[in-house]
Amino acid sequence: MFIGIDWGGTKMEVIALDRDGETRARHRVATPTSGYDACIRAVVDLVAAAEQTAGARGSIGIGIPGSPNPRTGIVRNSNAVLINGKPLGRDLEAALGREVRLANDANCLAVSEAVDGAGKDAHVVFGIIVGTGHGGGLAIGKKVHAGYQGVAAEIGHYPLPWMRQDEYPGHKCWCGKLGCLDMYACGTGLELDYRLTTGVDRRGRDIIEAKRAGDPDATGVYDRFVDRLARSLALLTNIVDPDVFVLGGGMSNVDEIYGELPDLITKYLFGDSFETPIRKAVHGDSSGVRGAAWLWKE
Repeated sequence: MFIGIDWGGTKMEVIALDRDGETRARHRVATPTSGYDACIRAVVDLVAAAEQTAGARGSIGIGIPGSPNPRTGIVRNSNAVLINGKPLGRDLEAALGREVRLANDANCLAVSEAVDGAGKDAHVVFGIIVGTGHGGGLAIGKKVHAGYQGVAAEIGHYPLPWMRQDEYPGHKCWCGKLGCLDMYACGTGLELDYRLTTGVDRRGRDIIEAKRAGDPDATGVYDRFVDRLARSLALLTNIVDPDVFVLGGGMSNVDEIYGELPDLITKYLFGDSFETPIRKAVHGDSSGVRGAAWLWKE
């Protein structure tokens, strides 16, 4: 049995998968707000509930916002700030009494889709979460490639590529730097651009519907969003050139982007054409928790 946990800012979810990828148990709770120790206890309780439902003991993988330092085990770069600076893996192993594997949540997306999703036929899968924020994950041979520093594919915090004069130096990011892609190529970035353009706050889904209805402001904001996403995919192709890009998160459900991105990417690519498949995550919102479970799949 393979047990995966998706540790999110507002909810924690556990899944138990058998060797064929069939779900044997699934539970969800609100992420505790009373502190770090309460979160550790919540994970222990979720594992116990999953194993009781499934009737079997399993390996445990956990996807988290942020990533552990591969040498110290200390978590960093998480927007779930209470786990920053903590030896989360060691604390979970002590509480659970067994080995635990941790990975960034976008890496879990990439692994999930590489094992039995949109990238199952590919060797190198680049997964991108285009949701509230923008994050990347890399799976090679159906396993996480985190890199020597443990920060491979952290594309949300490189600068928006090929910035234009009216974009420079970029919006201030929560990480403290200017111009991070996380401020542009995501739902929050779409909403921010609309507010700066019109002076009106509007949800991302409403902006997309307005664009589909022909609203010029919404159309301009959407066009800039897709162009900015295309710039990033062109840069990634120039550097990594994966076999497939797989998109997850709320903005991945905007079907128009899949037809528009290839021609836009070609404009920025160091090459004469762009042929790499861009696919929507097969497992949708379940990709993260499934990928956490598959961290143990050999």
